[in-house]
Amino acid sequence: MADKIDDGPISTEERRQSDRTRLIVDVFFDGKDATGVASTTDISVGGLYMKMQTELPEGSLLLMRIPLGGDRQVVVNGEVVYSKPGQGVGVRFHGLSPTDRAMLEEALGKV
Repeated sequence: MADKIDDGPISTEERRQSDRTRLIVDVFFDGKDATGVASTTDISVGGLYMKMQTELPEGSLLLMRIPLGGDRQVVVNGEVVYSKPGQGVGVRFHGLSPTDRAMLEEALGKV
């Protein structure tokens, strides 16, 4: 088996495994160093970007609640994989259940 050759840094676009969709909702998050509400500007079944003034370093673990309208919501763990202090963070989901994935896909119009 051949090893993958690392040709340098990979852009954020190339690291994404799922296409992002523009969906603006408030995301409730709880982490070791910060708790609050932030708005998302784009989201996929793999993660999201949250606009926030709070600084969360890369590697921070979060529990997030994403309301999808009505009584529907997704609760998922995430890890900060990109941080731009004072502007926002990119978060990769961990352990998204099949039920939550289906709800998220439906909300994003991917079904």
